[in-house]
Order: sequence, then structure tokens, then C-alpha cells
Amino acid sequence: MKRVAIIDLGTNTFNLLVIDKFANGFKEVFSTKVGVGLGLGGINENRIHADAEKRALETLSAYKQKAIELNVDEIVAFGTSAIRNASNKTDFMQLVKSQLGIDIEVISGEREAELIYKGVTMDLETNAPFIVMDIGGGSTEFIYGTSTELLISGSFEIGASRIYQAFDFADPYTVENCEVIEQYLDKGVGNFFDSIQTDQLIGASGSFETFYELLSDKTYPANEYVALPKAELMAQLERIIYSTKAEREKDDRIIPIRKKMAPIAAVKIRWIIRKLNIQKITISPYSLKEGVIDEVKV
Repeated sequence: MKRVAIIDLGTNTFNLLVIDKFANGFKEVFSTKVGVGLGLGGINENRIHADAEKRALETLSAYKQKAIELNVDEIVAFGTSAIRNASNKTDFMQLVKSQLGIDIEVISGEREAELIYKGVTMDLETNAPFIVMDIGGGSTEFIYGTSTELLISGSFEIGASRIYQAFDFADPYTVENCEVIEQYLDKGVGNFFDSIQTDQLIGASGSFETFYELLSDKTYPANEYVALPKAELMAQLERIIYSTKAEREKDDRIIPIRKKMAPIAAVKIRWIIRKLNIQKITISPYSLKEGVIDEVKV
């Protein structure tokens, strides 16, 4: 048995998952997430802002302390869009290494999509092809495949934090604001969807779990795949898209970093549902960090 801490350093959120890995499986020991906002202040200039760096170090320090408390054997950390595109990523990574002893592996968009697919399909039972959507702050991954085969994947720099910082939107968002976002998305993905035919969407944790909680008014069930009724989800997306920031601030089910960007995530989900005429929507509780589990050597 080996106890491992897996850290996913996302553009918006840092996720920590601690597992006991056995030769024939694993057991979750602890998990948490913090809305660090690593991409705030600099992602569209391809740099990590000093304030974001400070928040990142504070969060990683807390994660390191938790790993020590739990007697972790190894810490593995993965950097995604905000880090891989940052001109000062080497300085940031060296700072994390020198202060905390944590090595960050910066992964490509292709590798990110592969790990997301591994995580999403860990316990997924479906025979039909599907499209996976992972809404990140820096990038968004789309993976077309089945529960046994990844067919096509793409990682696109159309994350919520990029959009949030690239435009000045009204409060609440207007129809015109939504059209700007959709045009940005269409341009960003190019012809990726031209050959894809599926009516099944798998949402990878994150924002999808938030929308489930808003829809059901209860905490997302741990380690469960959940089907969302399309009509009810679409109505909830419309509500969030046209909500005010003040209204979102009062909603405890939306974590602080998502209070700013929830309308953008909602527009993106509505956009893909319309684009592919999606009829079946399922949320996977797993994503990148769970995709790493299979690769951990005991």
C-alpha cells in the first residue's frame, strides 16, 4: 500500500486528493478544493500575477501540511493551462520547490484531456458514445469517446477565467454578452465538432457539480454519477446566466471563485447542449486528479 497526495493546480481551483493505493485498487482518504484564482490578473498576458502566486503558495502550504498530518508517502502535483502558458512559470515552479519541496509536472492540453478521460470513465457505465466537457478556468477540454476508448480529444484555451478577464460584461449579463461568449467559443474550437455525433454529454465535476447543487438544493453525492434532467438544467442555466453578482454572492452553494464566473460556465454548457443537440446529461464526480490514480505505482 502507498499513500499518495494528488494536487491538481487548476487555473481557478486547486484540488487535493489523498488516496491509499493498493495493487488491486484504491481508497480515498481525504479531498478538498480551494478557489485560488491562479489565472486572475494575468492569464491573458500569459503570466502568473504576484497576488495569485501568493494565494497559490498559501494553499499549497496548507496542502503540504495536510499531507504531513496524513503521513503521505508521496505528493504528485500537476499544472495545467495557467501554468503551462505562463512566461514566469519556471520562477513559480522553482519557488514552490524551494519553499515546499513540491515538484510540479506541467502537462500539455492533450495529456490533460487524457487524464480527464481516465478519471471520468473510472466507473462509468454506458455503451453509447459521449462528449466529455471539463470547464476549466484557463482551458476547456472536450473528449469524444466511449467508456472503453478515447476517440478524439481537444484542449482549447477558452476557459472561464480567460473570458471573464477579456471582456467587460454587464451585471446582469445581457443577450449580447452571451452572444460575444458564444462567438468566442465557436472561434476557439474551430471545426473540432464537425465530425462528432452524440446526444450524450458527460460533465466533469467542477462547475457541473455546482449546477447540480443549485438545481437540487443539496450537496453533490460523493463518488456518484448523476443524471440531470435537460429541461430543468436549461432553466437553471438561464437563471444563473441572467442573475446579478449580488444574487450569486448570497448563494452559499456557489464557491467564491465561481460567483464571479458562473454565468460564463452556464453559457458554455448551454452552448454545447445546443451545438450537439444534447439530450442526455450526466455528471461525473471524477476528473483529472482521479485519472492520475491509475498511474500511481505501488
